[in-house]
Amino acid sequence: MGKINDMRAQRAKAWEQAKAFLDSRRNDKGILGAEDTATYERMEKEIVDLGAEIERQERIEAFERELNAHVGYPITSRPENAPKAEKKAGRASQEYRSAFWNHMRRQGNEFEVKNALQVGTDTEGGYLVPDEFERTIVESLKDENIFRSIAHLIQTASGDRKIPISTSKGEAAWIDEEGTYPESDDSFGQVTISAYKLGTIIKVSEELINDSVFDIESYIATEFARRIGAKEEAAFFSGDGSGKPLGILAAAGGAQVGVTAASATALTCDEVIDLYHALRSPYRKDAVWLTNDATIKAIRKLKDGNGQYIWQPSLVAKEPDTILGRPVRTSAYMPEIASGAKTVAFGDFSYYWIADRQGRTFKRLGELFAPTGQVGFLGSQRVDGRLILGEAVKVLVQKA
Repeated sequence: MGKINDMRAQRAKAWEQAKAFLDSRRNDKGILGAEDTATYERMEKEIVDLGAEIERQERIEAFERELNAHVGYPITSRPENAPKAEKKAGRASQEYRSAFWNHMRRQGNEFEVKNALQVGTDTEGGYLVPDEFERTIVESLKDENIFRSIAHLIQTASGDRKIPISTSKGEAAWIDEEGTYPESDDSFGQVTISAYKLGTIIKVSEELINDSVFDIESYIATEFARRIGAKEEAAFFSGDGSGKPLGILAAAGGAQVGVTAASATALTCDEVIDLYHALRSPYRKDAVWLTNDATIKAIRKLKDGNGQYIWQPSLVAKEPDTILGRPVRTSAYMPEIASGAKTVAFGDFSYYWIADRQGRTFKRLGELFAPTGQVGFLGSQRVDGRLILGEAVKVLVQKA
């Protein structure tokens, strides 16, 4: 942790030097010359590289903590009085977990395996993944998919889920003595979240499957997360709601436009501040900025009316950088600065609901890829996502 803190201090110092360079080299029009621009970009690259190295070191420390964790505990009571371990049932049981992976590897007594797997059959002939493995997949998806870390996750057992929304509030009124109380009702709407199917086939050689050293569970979880996570995140941003989730950038049903930039190719500090205040204050307390890395590069150069840069690097481990005091997240699926593009989103993304239909399934495709000496694993899940309250997130749109 000491090394990471030193690197954070070094990054903050590099940022102060970059700010000082910008302030001293701008001409009377507030821009840099070609040579100074190249120098600043080298300084900015150092800041970006330090940020990436800090994240890498944090992951290394997490791995080391996991590897160095105790694998046993001292005996603190008489063995004959020790409590019995809780026996799990259903898909959480060790019996089901072992049978699931033996079936995937084609190992063990087939009749015993089939009997154990009856707990988790699905309607399409596959087998529901063991509970512990399903949680591994969800955690991997969070690492792969930035949207899942800021959105609201729910579980659904059926295809559709209807969410009631209050579209308008009733009001009180002043009443004369012995006057009549006026009626003022709330108005309610409804948003429906469905369950769209997302799937992939992972192929593994027969040699690897039969190799007991190869951790097939970890490989499938990681590869499934990478593929599904990337496709999910693209839909959560720009999905059109047809056979996939409705993204926050959708023209209808997505985030509301808070600011339209005066330029098709640039941002100003005033426009970013206007977007901040376009969001109502109740949503700002939990709001997050969401944008592209290339857009952050432009925002780093912006200063407020007091001459302070609105972007500030994080000095605390695992805390994100900030813009105007609120956390900023980046995603490759947010558009870069271009004519008509929605380049910056700001809001409380917990109002974007992601619905996971319980039961991710796997099927072993033993014959399909046999001529090439491979075994396929078909993984699928049902998921939907939708912004249930449009005013909770505002976007900045470049001039068309």
